[in-house]
Amino acid sequence: MKQLFYLSIIGFALFEIASVYFIMPMPGGSQEVNSIDLAYALYSWRWFIRGFFVLLIIFGARSVFVKRKWLPAAALILLAGIIYATNFYMAADSMFYQPKTLTVVKASDNRVDPARLILGITYQGEAKAYPIQYLGYHHQVRDSIAGKPIMVTYCTVCRTGRVWEPIVNGHMEEFRLVGMDHYNAMFEDKTTKSWWRQANGQAITGSLKGQELPEFPSMQTTLSKWFDLHPNSLVMQPDPHFQVKYDSMATYEGGKPIGRLTRRDTASWQDKSWIVGVEAGVTSKAYDWNLLQKERVLYDVIGDTPVVVFLSNDNKSFVVLERNSPEQRFILAHDTIKSEGNAYLFDGTSLTKSGSDLKKLDAYQEYWHSWLTFHPLTQTFVRE
Repeated sequence: MKQLFYLSIIGFALFEIASVYFIMPMPGGSQEVNSIDLAYALYSWRWFIRGFFVLLIIFGARSVFVKRKWLPAAALILLAGIIYATNFYMAADSMFYQPKTLTVVKASDNRVDPARLILGITYQGEAKAYPIQYLGYHHQVRDSIAGKPIMVTYCTVCRTGRVWEPIVNGHMEEFRLVGMDHYNAMFEDKTTKSWWRQANGQAITGSLKGQELPEFPSMQTTLSKWFDLHPNSLVMQPDPHFQVKYDSMATYEGGKPIGRLTRRDTASWQDKSWIVGVEAGVTSKAYDWNLLQKERVLYDVIGDTPVVVFLSNDNKSFVVLERNSPEQRFILAHDTIKSEGNAYLFDGTSLTKSGSDLKKLDAYQEYWHSWLTFHPLTQTFVRE
């Protein structure tokens, strides 16, 4: 009975630790193994497993408390500490919260530094911008644009910004941050408790495994560049409840955080190197940020699609546009794009009444390890 008591406490503690280990970045490569189904099974059966250990502890308690009461009491206190730490201190949704009050204002009332990076979206004549400094802490911000619900997400460990429509099987869904998978933020839907990746909007385990959220097109630029393109845009403002958290993110955009998980590798094609990832149909390709900063304009063909990658004068904003032909060339002058007698804004919007817009492709700034993990067949651009 004495052995049963202590073995049950050890088993209970190991279960609680394992439940967090597989869905949070822990020493020993917890995020580098394909353990998501095991993690989900532990989560799904957690109350049964906990109840089982509680019964075993109660069953063996009488024999151990007869003599040395301090030792079993200490063991129980230690177990309680582990349970508290893993469920209320180390749990993702206990570390990161959505805004208590979401405030968006027009440019004249904006208090966000124009040099800050944002995720920008447009829909039916409306435009909105969400600073990455705030998104990086919140991980998700729920909002709407022109009446359409959106879920604006960001994962700092992947340097990945995505905007999703929170619609599952035709119905609006609520999500909570539950942990990470392969260093990417993971959300749980409220209805089925399935787990979804932030990087591709795909349910990776649970009853909805394989389903995907509809992506809402977004663009990463500085706020200043976004206002150049959309002067009437609304901008998310800081929630004062989380100012300390925002301050801790002050150096993130420049790649200078202290933590190893979010610090940039300035060399090319390393795990934490910056790339621009592009999707064109079923084909994906990665462009080295260092090369883009040097060249500023990169011409390429992805599959059968001729493209051009531009870097703005601010050295932060970028865009990937589809070219009319593989031979088409451009001049980028003060972030105005010129080609074949036509002129375009930086996002490809035509400035010529008789001209048509250049199609903007889905493109993301991301850590190389993240893009490669979720696009294992990606091509890489190499200057010949």
